[in-house]
Amino acid sequence: MTVRLSRKLVLEERQNASDGAGGLVGSWIPLGTHWASVVPRTGRLERGDGYARSRVPYEVMIRSVPVDSSSRPKAGQRFREGTRLFKIRSVSDATSDARFLICRVDEEVVA
Repeated sequence: MTVRLSRKLVLEERQNASDGAGGLVGSWIPLGTHWASVVPRTGRLERGDGYARSRVPYEVMIRSVPVDSSSRPKAGQRFREGTRLFKIRSVSDATSDARFLICRVDEEVVA
């Protein structure tokens, strides 16, 4: 399997902290950087309350990371590439020899 890992993505995880008024404020902290292959899939347009949102799913392939490592992606985290954000939906082994991971992600853009 030949994979071209040509895009640099930062893995981020959401952490909540007290806002001092009884609520929580969320921020995203970086967990690691991965070189990746990013392949778009079929997108769709969703309509919400007064807005339209373009949802484009992608498959992101990265080199495998040990299960106990904090830089191994998991659902609920996201990848950042500059100003672009990719929300991770699922992570699985891409090959039988577990050399790569496939992350199924969504990029959401308010249209």
